[in-house]
Amino acid sequence: MASPENDSDGGEGGESDKAEVCLLGGFSDSDETKRIISSASEVHGDVVATEVTMQKFLVIMNKYQEQPHLLDPHLDWLMNMLLELIRSENSPPSLVHLSFKFLYTICKVRGYKVFMQLFPHEVADVQPVLDLLLRQDPKDSETWETRYMLLLWLSMTCLIPFDLVRLDGHLEREGGHARESTMDRILAIAKAYLVVSDSPRDAASVLVSKFMTRPDVKQKCLGDFLDWSLTTLSQTNDQSMTDIMVLDGILQSLAKLFKHGKRNDFLQYVPTVLQCLEQKHLSGSNQATLRRLEIKLTQRLGLTFLKPRLASWRYQRGSRSLAANLSMPQSNTVAVSPNVEPQELDEDYDIPEEVETVIEHLLVGLKDKETIVRWSAAKGIGRVTGRLPRELADEVVGSVLDCFSFQETDNAWHGGCLALAELGRRGLLVPSRLKDVVPLIIKSLTYEEKRGACSVGSNVRDAACYVCWSFARAYDPKELVPFVGQLASTLVITAVFDRNVNCRRAASAAFQENVGRQGTFPHGIDIVTAADYYSVGNLNNCYLNISVYIASFPEYTKALIDHLIEMKINHWDSVIRELSSKALHNLTPQAPDYLETTVLPQLLPMALGIDLQSRHGAILACAEITHALYKLGLQTNRPVVDIISSECVEGLKNIHQMIQKRNQYRGYGGEMMRPAVCQLIERLSLSKMPFKDDPVIEGWQWLIDDTIKNLHLVSRGAIDKIMTAVVAALTALCEEYYQIEPGQANPEVQNVLISQYIAGIHSPQMFRRCGSALALGALPTFFIQGKIKSILEGLRQMCVKSQREGNFTEARRDAIKALSQVCVKAGVSADGCPDSVLCSENLSEVYEVLLNSMNDYTTDTRGDVGAWVREAAMTSLMDVTLLVAASVPDILSPNMIRPMMCCLAQQAAEKIDCYRAHAGNIFLHIIHSKDPVIPHIPHHEALLDIFPLKTRTTLNWKAPSQAFQYITQLLGLSHYQYHTLLGLTVSVGGITESTAQYSSHSLFEHLKGIQNDDAALTQFGDSLLKVFRDNLCNDRVSIPFLKMLDQMLANNCFEMFTTQENHPFAMELFTLCKEIKKTRHIPKLLACLAVFCGLIQFTGDVRNKVLIQLLILLCHSFPVIRKATAGQMYEMLLIYDDVVAPEMLDDLMALLSDTNWESDLETLRAHRNQMCDWLGLPHPQVIAKSPAI
Repeated sequence: MASPENDSDGGEGGESDKAEVCLLGGFSDSDETKRIISSASEVHGDVVATEVTMQKFLVIMNKYQEQPHLLDPHLDWLMNMLLELIRSENSPPSLVHLSFKFLYTICKVRGYKVFMQLFPHEVADVQPVLDLLLRQDPKDSETWETRYMLLLWLSMTCLIPFDLVRLDGHLEREGGHARESTMDRILAIAKAYLVVSDSPRDAASVLVSKFMTRPDVKQKCLGDFLDWSLTTLSQTNDQSMTDIMVLDGILQSLAKLFKHGKRNDFLQYVPTVLQCLEQKHLSGSNQATLRRLEIKLTQRLGLTFLKPRLASWRYQRGSRSLAANLSMPQSNTVAVSPNVEPQELDEDYDIPEEVETVIEHLLVGLKDKETIVRWSAAKGIGRVTGRLPRELADEVVGSVLDCFSFQETDNAWHGGCLALAELGRRGLLVPSRLKDVVPLIIKSLTYEEKRGACSVGSNVRDAACYVCWSFARAYDPKELVPFVGQLASTLVITAVFDRNVNCRRAASAAFQENVGRQGTFPHGIDIVTAADYYSVGNLNNCYLNISVYIASFPEYTKALIDHLIEMKINHWDSVIRELSSKALHNLTPQAPDYLETTVLPQLLPMALGIDLQSRHGAILACAEITHALYKLGLQTNRPVVDIISSECVEGLKNIHQMIQKRNQYRGYGGEMMRPAVCQLIERLSLSKMPFKDDPVIEGWQWLIDDTIKNLHLVSRGAIDKIMTAVVAALTALCEEYYQIEPGQANPEVQNVLISQYIAGIHSPQMFRRCGSALALGALPTFFIQGKIKSILEGLRQMCVKSQREGNFTEARRDAIKALSQVCVKAGVSADGCPDSVLCSENLSEVYEVLLNSMNDYTTDTRGDVGAWVREAAMTSLMDVTLLVAASVPDILSPNMIRPMMCCLAQQAAEKIDCYRAHAGNIFLHIIHSKDPVIPHIPHHEALLDIFPLKTRTTLNWKAPSQAFQYITQLLGLSHYQYHTLLGLTVSVGGITESTAQYSSHSLFEHLKGIQNDDAALTQFGDSLLKVFRDNLCNDRVSIPFLKMLDQMLANNCFEMFTTQENHPFAMELFTLCKEIKKTRHIPKLLACLAVFCGLIQFTGDVRNKVLIQLLILLCHSFPVIRKATAGQMYEMLLIYDDVVAPEMLDDLMALLSDTNWESDLETLRAHRNQMCDWLGLPHPQVIAKSPAI
């Protein structure tokens, strides 16, 4: 069944158009399963080993949940292996219980009805199973699988064809009391386990159904057992959990008993049981399981009242098997069940009055709030109706049809659909009733009831698809011919337009079944091919592609359009409304006259209606249909006003004015109305509506400007959608209505709008800045002529100032986008006017802004929000560079291209996957660009060798395992070394494990390659020190840098430098670390401490200086630093044993390890000074604190 409507994903990307299909060919894990079972005797005593073994077994078995029949050829040896362990006298209880857990797992996968038949059930098995079961503790929660399987085994042993008395022999007296008989012992076990609270209760009900139906047992014990059951039933209630479990066990056992027992044996007890069941009023219980069991038992009682028979009046199509139909097309015979009596005339027997009560209960069950209860009731209706005379059966059908009233809830509709499917499947819905049933099924296929902000009804639509599927199998094609048009159209509508993916797929399956079995659905094969299970999985594909294809068949065109107008443009989900309007746009070419003369006049009143969702959907639909009609008119050179009536044109023009007059742009409704009307403005402008110089244009411009000014009042979730609609509307409006002559803007409007938007980008409201920036970027080329200088300057000032102050990040991102758009629209001319085109005078300013934005690392509570700006800057740099290179490459200077390439290399080496990928792809696009070729790229040939052309398609930049092995090769190119190392720093020293792992591995591979190259290693060291020096106070870089440096020192990457005393690299590095030591930032101090310990490997004065700094840190004011320093020094002395003279090494390490470095500083200074004396170093002196970094 489908999930609730409000839980399904109706979003554009929420549904997959593919499903993973994993069909197994057989039980391929037999060898591993044997090994696991064989190991049970070794692991049973170890709790951990037992759990691991059991988990392995579960993983294997769970693979076959969908195809359990694959286990059938192997069930015998599985059963025998485990029973051998169970029966062995040498098996301890823990091994027996583990074996039963294995058995239960297999039983769960294959199903108890099949698996229990494999249990040995000879006479000799009765007593051992009974004795083993009696030894179990019903309250032991760890061994319930043992009890469950033993009860099933005992159920099979009860099938022996001998009187159980013969197993007892002489019942000798023990202590004056007769020994209990086998029959009594089994009955006592069954009763005891029917009232437990765990799964053995279910197995006990199976035991009762097998045991109580034995001829010898039912003669002696059936009446007493039923008395006990009914007494227990009447003494319990459904309020306490204990009583609920008891009721569950009793009802299960009675339902199975009346299912498997002979009618003649149980008929006398049925009225009493039914009366007791009615008195319990379980239909009002809040426990769905009890209500389902009540329905299940009620239908079994009703079937016991009625003789087993096949109704002579039922509809008989013939074999339900498609293969049988093909091989025996003329066969109309119906196989008769061996339990069914010969057919009798309806008037040959009377129907007991209690049957009416049973049917009434089942009809009430159809309306239950739980699906499992409704489903059980539907099956009961089908079974009972099959044994009734035609007149009474027709009354039952009529009662089922009463569920399809709009006064009923969705539960009743769902239950009614399930019942109709059962009746149709069993041939109990005669063809004469189809004229009443099919219209109700048509309604059910599109049933949806709005509740609050969502709706219910997906389960009804899903069940209605099941009805259509069952009808396809149940009826001869000639019976359904009068209804083919309705059924086909409605199934197609559900398959392509239903919000719920399960319903779409169910409708597709039902349509396919009808095409295959009925053969009368119009264009069935073509539609089934286009709208198959996988295709309908994607909502966008259904609305925008499949629906257009199906609408090309005239039988479906009008039905699809009408459904969108009546049911979807007023849908509660805005995604559905938007998709519906786009679908109407795509469907317009299939029926333009119908949409023009009927649909559009119908939509215009809805666009001004009182219902918000209908108004929103109708405005979107009007916009899309009008634009589609305009595009059709272009093919015949007809203006849109010749296609659409003047009344409709006037109605479209008045929509904005009426909404503004009613103040419907305010509040929550305004968040829907503003983007909808902006879309209407865009589409009407694109459709060249003759509104130039009309007052409505001022109204439209007011809406655009007012929306931009008040974006800060809009909820965050709606801002992006509103801004997108506003920008698109502004562009179309300017293109169509603000040109005096082609290519010449209205100067008055131009001055007002550009001045207004430039002022807006300096507003204190961030989202007004965003909207104003995007508006400037959206203005068409003719509109910004003569204003380029002021626009670029305004955008530049806003970017520089806000970046310096660290605020308005989103506005800065949008300003960068706008900057690029303005440049692209303005075009390039080397000697052009800077107020009209991009030229040599203003190009450097543009690059300066964009390159500065590449270093935007603003952070707030949301994280690295500066990445939004960097991403926009990367894209803008590419667009501007390609534009200039294609037109006037001479004005591109090396000072523009080189920093751009270095910044891209840095971004391509950083830690955030998506931005690394964005930078990497742009980097490759630029170096491989042939038309135009980008000049002044440093090391261009080397870059092409590192990144061959195939990497544009094969290299996955988001995968650290692939990206960093290429990026680190840039370290060998002098121009890129610094920036690449800067980017790698935050990746190698970052906290993302996979990124740090692969980036560090690639970095060390590069260092290994230059290990013996003094010049290359020195150059690398200089770049490393420059990165450190430039970012000494920048925690974003300095902390990862120290972590990366610690790894380098630990891996002996600078071993060549350690042989030279007082190497400049080590001295400079020590000096910089000494500056870092002044900080009060603990993570930074800890990272610096690790580097100090790594620097001890260098010889000369630097070693003593490092030791002094470490000894100072031993008495740091932070206890955590003191403790960490002692630990790090201890490890350092273990690794570098040449630091201290051997005779004092033990004393030094003992003092480091034995001292409590979290105690008071006066005590610790004495220990620290002792260490100074041993090392021959001066005692550190307390000095005035310098300002912290």
